[in-house]
Amino acid sequence: MSEETSARTRQVVEELLRRIGAGELDRIAELYADEVDWKLDWPEGEHGRAATPWIRHRHSRADAAANYRELREHHVPEEVGTQVERILVDGADAVVTGEIRQTARSTGRAYRARFALHLTVEHGLVVRNHLYEDSLAVAQAFEGATGGPRG
Repeated sequence: MSEETSARTRQVVEELLRRIGAGELDRIAELYADEVDWKLDWPEGEHGRAATPWIRHRHSRADAAANYRELREHHVPEEVGTQVERILVDGADAVVTGEIRQTARSTGRAYRARFALHLTVEHGLVVRNHLYEDSLAVAQAFEGATGGPRG
């Protein structure tokens, strides 16, 4: 893996995280390729439920934009405090670790969820977005909301 590839990957990942942190919804999707391998590590039967519609696999730049819009719609934007702890880069691949801090709009419950995000960057765009997070913490925050997780 060349140092140049790793440096470019880091630059794209850091810019993506900056845009996410700044809430630049219109600009976040610009960093994704037209086709994206987007997966979330959640039980398949729980994908796309009414209380958590952003939780599903995605395939495109338009899907990426929709994800961030849906996240904002279902959370209290003023109560976000995601902390990035590490960005590990190896060539075109990067892994970001940290803790998501959100408040569910439908229930008012705050939650913290540990996460690892595996990104792959090709030609300056994200082509893989695989998120591994504490799905139980998220599910419990939305428990009781319309279409929320079964209890």
